[in-house]
Amino acid sequence: MHLEKLSLTNFKNYEDGRYAFGRQVNVIVGPNGSGKTNLLDAVYFLALSKSAFQSQDALSILHDADYFIIDGIFEEHERTVQITISLQRGQRKVLMADKKPYERISEHIGRFPVVLVAPNDTDLVREHSEDRRHFFDGVLSQLDAEYLRNYLTYQQVLKQRNSLLKLFAERNQVDNDLLDTYDEPLLELGQKIHDRRRQFVEEFLPSFQAHYAYLSDDRETVSIVYESEVSNPDFADEFRHFRRRDTVLQRTTMGVHKDDYAFMIGDRSGEPVALKKFGSQGQQKTFVIALKLAQFDQLQAEKGVKPILLLDDIFDKLDDRRIGKLIQQMDEGAFGQLFITDARPERTRELLTNVKADVRFFQIGE
Repeated sequence: MHLEKLSLTNFKNYEDGRYAFGRQVNVIVGPNGSGKTNLLDAVYFLALSKSAFQSQDALSILHDADYFIIDGIFEEHERTVQITISLQRGQRKVLMADKKPYERISEHIGRFPVVLVAPNDTDLVREHSEDRRHFFDGVLSQLDAEYLRNYLTYQQVLKQRNSLLKLFAERNQVDNDLLDTYDEPLLELGQKIHDRRRQFVEEFLPSFQAHYAYLSDDRETVSIVYESEVSNPDFADEFRHFRRRDTVLQRTTMGVHKDDYAFMIGDRSGEPVALKKFGSQGQQKTFVIALKLAQFDQLQAEKGVKPILLLDDIFDKLDDRRIGKLIQQMDEGAFGQLFITDARPERTRELLTNVKADVRFFQIGE
């Protein structure tokens, strides 16, 4: 599976762009601000129907334009498939495969697996639990269609319940029977999501730890601990008990939407500690790259194809030793189609000189 061609119309800073990519290593070079990352985001958008960097689709429309179109030709199971995403301001996004709209956009997720490694990935370590949930939910959504359906339905019911709590607060009156109709599906879906997340972390850990050990020369140990209130056997009773608190605060204060993933690190003789507090910048960068490479492994194992790997400005963020480790993996054929951005083409050419794969360069912003 790989992306053969990409056409952009009014997408971010691209008024009109046409590209034919190689099956192996594609290097996007150009000065800062020229649109290298935007090109990677277009590939990500085609695969996952959303931007990796913008929360609202309309923000990806070129300034002063009324619409954008992303059109790509993928090779899939020895045949080509045309994927088109278009958005007109003020209208709903349209996603088509071979010019036929999907009934549900969620049906597309996971069809063309993709993994992005970006400079802001260390936010997963430093920032809030929402960022970590977003990452793992994104991985699971590409892996497991049932998980995605449960997650989307949970979010919908949660939104409805929160609207109801706000209404109750405004009226100073609670209808417990009506709340039951939201609580029961929320608890049921929450349990399914919790169980799948817990199972996933158990499956994910060995690959993640192996990648970290490889990148760090096995200098320390790392782990991920899934933290959830739903693990408590009495969670359902507690959830109902705090209805009054939820009404006062006008939001649902308990559930899998509050879960977190603790990132831990330690030497081989001591107790693990929080990476966020005690890990160096190098350790944090290595941790998130190992996360993304383990994501690659999980997707490849589930889908039977190598995901497209997007490496944004990666050589600027790693030391020579870790860069060497990644290039060694490229040379050994660990990855499928790669996209790499770099503002210094001479550096990338030197680093990839001895790589056996087919390497193609694309100059942006000339």
